[in-house]
Amino acid sequence: MAPNSVAVTMEKPDNFSLLEINGSDPSSFPDNKRKSISPKQFSWFILLKAHRVVSSLSWLFASVKKRLAFSSKAINEEEDPKSRGKQMYRFIKACLVISIIALSIEIVAYYKNWNLDLVNRPSWEVRGLVEWSYVAWLSFRSDYIAPIVITLSKFCTVLFLIQSLDRLVLCLGCFWIKFKKIEPKLKDDELDLEDASNFPMVLIQIPMCNEREVYEQSIGAASQLDWPKDRILIQVLDDSDDPNLQLLIKEEVAAWAEKGVNIIYRHRLIRTGYKAGNLKSAMTCDYVKDYEFVTIFDADFTPSPEFLKKTIPHFKGNPELGLVQARWSFVNKDENLLTRLQNINLCFHFEVEQQVNGVFLNFFGFNGTAGVWRIKALEESGGWLERTTVEDMDIAVRAHLNGWKFIYLNDVEVTCELPESYEAYKKQQHRWHSGPMQLFRLCLPSIIKSKISVGKKANLIFLFFLLRKLILPFYSFTLFCIILPLTMFIPEAELPLWIICYVPIFISLLNILPSPKSFPFLIPYLLFENTMSITKFNAMISGLFQLGSAYEWVVTKKTGRSSESDLLAFAEKEEKLHRRNSESGLELLSKLKEQEMNLAAQETPKKSIGGLVRPNNKIKKRNMVFKKELGLAFLLLTAAARSFLSAHGLHFYFLLFQGLSFLVVGLDLIGEQIN
Repeated sequence: MAPNSVAVTMEKPDNFSLLEINGSDPSSFPDNKRKSISPKQFSWFILLKAHRVVSSLSWLFASVKKRLAFSSKAINEEEDPKSRGKQMYRFIKACLVISIIALSIEIVAYYKNWNLDLVNRPSWEVRGLVEWSYVAWLSFRSDYIAPIVITLSKFCTVLFLIQSLDRLVLCLGCFWIKFKKIEPKLKDDELDLEDASNFPMVLIQIPMCNEREVYEQSIGAASQLDWPKDRILIQVLDDSDDPNLQLLIKEEVAAWAEKGVNIIYRHRLIRTGYKAGNLKSAMTCDYVKDYEFVTIFDADFTPSPEFLKKTIPHFKGNPELGLVQARWSFVNKDENLLTRLQNINLCFHFEVEQQVNGVFLNFFGFNGTAGVWRIKALEESGGWLERTTVEDMDIAVRAHLNGWKFIYLNDVEVTCELPESYEAYKKQQHRWHSGPMQLFRLCLPSIIKSKISVGKKANLIFLFFLLRKLILPFYSFTLFCIILPLTMFIPEAELPLWIICYVPIFISLLNILPSPKSFPFLIPYLLFENTMSITKFNAMISGLFQLGSAYEWVVTKKTGRSSESDLLAFAEKEEKLHRRNSESGLELLSKLKEQEMNLAAQETPKKSIGGLVRPNNKIKKRNMVFKKELGLAFLLLTAAARSFLSAHGLHFYFLLFQGLSFLVVGLDLIGEQIN
């Protein structure tokens, strides 16, 4: 019997004979056995599965397309493709298409049981066009694509570690301040409260533009500041383009003037330069020369009556001091998930960044409001300039270059509002991250030529601008939103777990320390920060290269929320004001309210019931659709599917939840929607 033969013996051999089969000869097997393992049939099976997958994907994309078509008007309002994010959106779409094609190839390879060692197999062992294409892709990937991705990922990893080290050093500095109880102290005695002539002259400026919801509370809070009436002047700088709103603000100012408050109303005929132009115009008034300090409050800020008595005394006996900055607190920080996540970021900014820089460097970025400037410092630094959208940071940098020092008071808080809708928050962040790059381009020659020390120059260039304003959004978007999903299709460049999990969680814990009540939101905060990286990166690029959207200024939408004590105080104030108003003023207010009600009635949707047309009092809130966030959502979810095939574990869960986070934000399911 042949060595490769098999003997088969039957128990009832009446009609059978002994049979020998040579195992090395495939022709010896019956035809039906060969057909059962035919690659052609297996290919049809794979195609059937692929058809089902494509059908599911087509249904999903059809649903999203329908959603996009339904919200096309909202998209056009949200961003102009000609000026913002057009190239970025195309780049994301290209990455998404490439990832879908790569995923399709990987699915076929997975069901075909092809291994990565196909690259090392001889060409005569590769069978079929599809398998040959897969081998060619593996060879091209390992020779050309992988080295580029590996180099870029290492570069971003180094930036990530440097920025993480900066966060750690800031937190250690904050711990040292708390441990040593370091805080700004008054050099001389406090102001003589009995002699009003010892109080310096203070100018209060309230710039606003179409702030219908908050103008009353900001004007009222500024009018109730505890300071001698003859030593203070309040300027209400109204840039509103609504005539009705202008009349309402004038009436509010007149009501407080009747109560003896030294307050005036200013409206520019030529409204250029946004907030910087408004402040610059106000500083040109002749009476400004009689004042020593100027305090700025945005329209949604409501300072406590003791604000000036807690800030102005720090200037006494300190002629080099140019700015005293107070901390922000938020009346609506617990309103929704979006405001809670914003509160984490801003608490870290004020508690750690501003306090540490103020104590150890006597320099930080002016926050644009809730601060007191020495007017001499403003004038010597060139005053307000309209060249960027971050006029507050601009004047702070120029004052620092001129040798002025800053003080930050962490225990003096001024209440304000956080944006409650993602659309408003996104526009705010775009302005906050494009402006610094505009300013960096303009200020770099001045920083290099200035007479400040080399250490201060290095801090301004490398820490203040490059690390915290440029590197942070760059690596956040590139590493976690582009490189990480691409590495799922390029195993040679796979990122280790400590980059995508351990270090980010540690840094997020440091960020949450100033607001310990937010600890349950650690994971949502981490995911949301990565989600916002697309907006910050786009803004950074537009500011750095002077793209059209870099000079866009959109007033952040306010809701007019106040704390319970504020509501009671302003209700009492409003009742007294209405009593003191003249009859003509009341008639004016009633006419304006009647016009607003008529306008609202015209805009209210109507429905037909039984042939009768009745107004529909329920105004539906519409969700925006953000295309770039949706594109990244599908890119990350596609990478998560590839990671699932490879059983990557934490990589899969991170990509899955990060993709879902982008999906939620892209469909505007976070925060309040717009009426």
